[in-house]
Amino acid sequence: MDLLAHLEAYVATVDETSFSRAADRLGIAQPLLSRRIKTLEARFGGLLFDRSRRQVTTTELGMLLLPYARDVLDRAQRLDEVARSAQQSRSRTVGVPADCAPAALARVIRAGAEHGITLGVRELPPGEREARLADGTLAYALLRVPPEHAAHRVPLGLATAPPLDAQRPAGARGKRMIHLEDLRPRRVDAATGARTVTLPILTLAEDDVPYARDRLARAAARSGLPEQLVRPAGPAATALAETLAGRAVLLCGEPFARRHGADWAPLADASLHRGYDMRATPRQRGGDVPQWLSAVLAAAAGVGTTARAARRPQPADTTTRLAARG
Repeated sequence: MDLLAHLEAYVATVDETSFSRAADRLGIAQPLLSRRIKTLEARFGGLLFDRSRRQVTTTELGMLLLPYARDVLDRAQRLDEVARSAQQSRSRTVGVPADCAPAALARVIRAGAEHGITLGVRELPPGEREARLADGTLAYALLRVPPEHAAHRVPLGLATAPPLDAQRPAGARGKRMIHLEDLRPRRVDAATGARTVTLPILTLAEDDVPYARDRLARAAARSGLPEQLVRPAGPAATALAETLAGRAVLLCGEPFARRHGADWAPLADASLHRGYDMRATPRQRGGDVPQWLSAVLAAAAGVGTTARAARRPQPADTTTRLAARG
């Protein structure tokens, strides 16, 4: 039984003192209203209305139950209003990569507040961001796409243990780009004549997407690197520990390496870099990611804008420009 619909029929009949007027008020047929009243009477074990007279009157049981019925309907109405308000509120959840800097995510939340929107930030793997955006759990998300088709790109490189030279700060960009061929086993170092030791290349969860895995595997094979040399890092903390101890190199962006005190040099192969598009859920009103949000999300992910994105109109206000520059 739809209790609310039946209680509405009961209360409307009390107010109108007529089955026909109550049915008109509710926009239903009178026989349906009468059936609802009889169902309630069967449920409560007594008559709610005296039908023996020309004008419908409420019985003693009907008058006793009336304030409770009104209270139930009032509470249900308030519940609906709260639900509608929550659906229409300016609160949005954003899906971002798990290796974003906390300070950059704080700037995302602050930018939302400046635009009258409460932003919740969820750090998720690429596949989960895409799934949660599709089902409407996320309002916006940074999605991984091939870099050549992306609106935004972050260069990837190899993080290594910090240099022993105290005069060269850890995290500094390498002087030259790295080619995977440089990592081939038993390669002779031109400067020292010593044979280099080939370290495993660890990849983070952010790069665990099919096209990225395939491209890296093919590039490693072309470079003569053993297949087992490239492997998922597992927990980021473990990968960093291995990298900083000099037992592995880590595939990551420069901001991530710099934040954790590792040395870093970019990969020469741009097809191995990360590509991102910023998308809104199909359920999101307006359908597009606001430009100010796109800017601060790009900064949070360490993204550099591609030529295609650079041709788009850029935000004019100073706050957004500074956020976009990180």
